[in-house]
Amino acid sequence: MADFNKVLLIGRLTRDPELRYTPNGAAVTELPVATSRSWTGKDGQPQKDTVYVDVTVWNRQAENCCQYLKKGRAVHVEGFLKMDTWDDKATGEKRSKLKVEAERVQFLDRREDGPGGGGGGDDDFAPHSEPQPRRSAPAGAGEARGNGPSRGGYAPSAPAPRRPAPPPSAEEDDDIPF
Repeated sequence: MADFNKVLLIGRLTRDPELRYTPNGAAVTELPVATSRSWTGKDGQPQKDTVYVDVTVWNRQAENCCQYLKKGRAVHVEGFLKMDTWDDKATGEKRSKLKVEAERVQFLDRREDGPGGGGGGDDDFAPHSEPQPRRSAPAGAGEARGNGPSRGGYAPSAPAPRRPAPPPSAEEDDDIPF
């Protein structure tokens, strides 16, 4: 049987992301995401469980997250589980923590809604007021799905201008085939 390590999360940031750089110049940020699950218990009472997950984002995608995301913003994260291990400086003991390494981050709130606002846009890295059609990025410019910190994302584009639809004329109403 083949192994499979894939994580999909939708949740809200519990604090603003902070951009750091590794010694070799790779951008990295941690997105602390809270995701909740609701259900009705056997006694008929509503139940809720919130899980807090640390998500690591690399390179251009990390820079975009730090530029556009704030505490309370909703995100969709696609990635994989990774075990983070270190030596505790105070006690000298080995410590470990299960984290999510992001391959893709989508912003679910619109930029103009502000932190925690309810948006509906689903564009990658571009919190516009209108969804943009998905298109293929040139080789090397899109989301890399390889392992390690060499992943990137694509830069946000300018939002498309919003134009109101012209009012229908009386002649157009007669041409409707149904």
